[in-house]
Amino acid sequence: MKKENKKIKEENNKKEDNNSYWIVIGMCIGISVGTSIGASTNNMGLWLPIGLSIGLCIGVALSSVKNKNEKK
Repeated sequence: MKKENKKIKEENNKKEDNNSYWIVIGMCIGISVGTSIGASTNNMGLWLPIGLSIGLCIGVALSSVKNKNEKK
């Protein structure tokens, strides 16, 4: 019984790592896009958090798509 619980915990940890992986990728993309737009418009204070929030949403969407594909 303990071995089964350990396997279940390991599988859950792997799934959580995959979710956070996509969120971090999305945040990096959003920060880079927000920084480039902010530098070109000379309004970094506005575009950096906008890019971060958009990137975070993209990361969550990518992780949910990845989870749906894994369940199939």
